Amino acid sequence: MRPRRLSIAALALAVAAPAWAQVPLTPARPDPNDPDSVIVEELVVTARLPGPAWWTVSNGTSTVYVLGSPSLAPKKMAWDRTVFDRRLAGASQVILPYQDVHVTFAGSLGAAFNYMRLKGGGPFEATLDPQTRARFVAAREKLGQPARRYDTRNALAAGILLATDYRDRNALTTTDPAKLVKLLAQRARVPVAQKAYSIGPLMGEMIRTPPAAARTCFDEVLAQAEAGPAVTLAAARAWAGGDVRGALGNERTLERCFAVVPGAAAFDARVKADEAAEIAQALKKPGHALAVVPLRPLLAQGGVLDQLRAKGFTVTTPGQEAD
Repeated sequence: MRPRRLSIAALALAVAAPAWAQVPLTPARPDPNDPDSVIVEELVVTARLPGPAWWTVSNGTSTVYVLGSPSLAPKKMAWDRTVFDRRLAGASQVILPYQDVHVTFAGSLGAAFNYMRLKGGGPFEATLDPQTRARFVAAREKLGQPARRYDTRNALAAGILLATDYRDRNALTTTDPAKLVKLLAQRARVPVAQKAYSIGPLMGEMIRTPPAAARTCFDEVLAQAEAGPAVTLAAARAWAGGDVRGALGNERTLERCFAVVPGAAAFDARVKADEAAEIAQALKKPGHALAVVPLRPLLAQGGVLDQLRAKGFTVTTPGQEAD
């Protein structure tokens, strides 16, 4: 099964403030459904070296240089690779965030069934009140999409699909710069480590997402589509310049939509633990390695760097780097 246009869980992993809001590092009321809502503030500094910010994890003899990647950025965005190129040379490996999600053979029939339950029932706009319907119709027409494109009664499915269309139309991606890093590592013959996960079980859980949470997702995505990509573009420029706080202001509609799905918290915890474990394993080898981790999972309380510090590793911030 490979439905390009409504592979709901895969799009959600691509994973509720309006796009224009600057989310504080420590919200007054942290969202219990958002595992990345609270950031470890002492890790948020402006990089001293040119280009994007890097954090360093060390056990005293080996080092892993960790590049925090944006959650969303323009496709093929240019960035200063001076530091990256220097660190890639001689690296034992490059650890990348997951992105090749898959459905196992054993779960493929169940995933297909759940997909069909999410898709169908007539145009989603028929379920909306007149005011919201007018906004949604204007948004989808601006994106060049017909009503039949959103053939679902599920608000979460409609929201995720709208977010995907909005991102495609504005040439935004969740996979850069990791795709470029992977390509450059392969060209340099540096081994690449990148985990894949079965998402079949989560597709079923998406159907059981509470209607209120599903509708909140749709409303926030609609607001994002109306607002446009200005915040994302500004955050991408901040990221490229090593401004971590500015980069954290990126929009996160899909990530927050995914966070309300039953089972998502456990999945998120597993991914972060796996990423931390991969870095810890790399530190057992002499020399140095590179890792790419999305910014918020990297810097959140209970995130990858928080877990590594708890294990006794030394974490150096971008503001402390000397070379």
